Amino acid sequence: MALSEFELIDIIRQECTLASADVVLGNGDDAAVLQVPPGQHLVACTDMLIAGRHFPLDTAPEDIGWKALAVNVSDLAAMGARPAWCLLALSLPSPDAEWLRAFARGFAELAVQHQIALVGGDTTRGPLSVTVTALGLVPAGSALTRAGAAVGDRVLICGRLGWAAAGLSLRLGGALAAGASDPAGSPAAQWIDALNRPVPLVAAGQALRGIASSAIDISDGLLADLGHVLRASGVGAELRVEQMPGHSELRQQLGSERARDCMLAGGDDYALCFTVPVERVDDALAALQASGAGQVADIGCICAGSGVVVLDAMGQAINLERRGWDHFG
Repeated sequence: MALSEFELIDIIRQECTLASADVVLGNGDDAAVLQVPPGQHLVACTDMLIAGRHFPLDTAPEDIGWKALAVNVSDLAAMGARPAWCLLALSLPSPDAEWLRAFARGFAELAVQHQIALVGGDTTRGPLSVTVTALGLVPAGSALTRAGAAVGDRVLICGRLGWAAAGLSLRLGGALAAGASDPAGSPAAQWIDALNRPVPLVAAGQALRGIASSAIDISDGLLADLGHVLRASGVGAELRVEQMPGHSELRQQLGSERARDCMLAGGDDYALCFTVPVERVDDALAALQASGAGQVADIGCICAGSGVVVLDAMGQAINLERRGWDHFG
């Protein structure tokens, strides 16, 4: 017997049970009623994931659930916000209770880590797609934005670049397909985990409030996303490829050209790219270390002009054919 829409919604509710005192009226009514604390600004974002476009069709449902929430939480992290609530809209080709329970477990696993309450959403029949709206809080006037980078600022990365793109090559059966059976802890296993289970850098984003001059998360590739910052700030950037996090490891496994492509244009990293005035770099590094953030690298500087120039180890500009992910490309 096929499950009804309301039985599907009940499955999601059963898995996503986190309660929060700031939810005045939550899941189950026409809309949620939420309490924004005094002195806080509400930060909102939304992302859609479509099967076959944003994740391989045979991706495990737990991983789809995790990632659907993670990509939104990463946007909040890039604004320096604390995640608080989310809404989930899910399109399913068939009412598969087992698949939905697994999806909801992956979703709830990340929600519990960051104390995010699911407060509403929608379900319908159609091609598999997931849309999440995430809501967070930031002290009034302290949100990180894309505008604010200034000439002379340093460009830093918190997180890894290129691992998810390398993992996608594995998952799609490309040149690295033989590595798919590699044991846990191997480069192949780490790359696939980076693709399926990105870790939003929430604590890092909050640590950078009042220090970073601009910030963005890396979803469409470093060149594309840093380009948004440069356009918003009216500046250019000069980057050094050998200083990028993970460059030597990827180069050993993939070769220089493929490693560069993964790091600069691969996307799906959900690292934080941010700019900092030179005199505040030590403050930023100390704040990130105190927050428990992982790898941090200084990869270049903001300069006058526009666009990104990437230099090799000899200081020569690299000709780059691909600049990042384009959803209509």
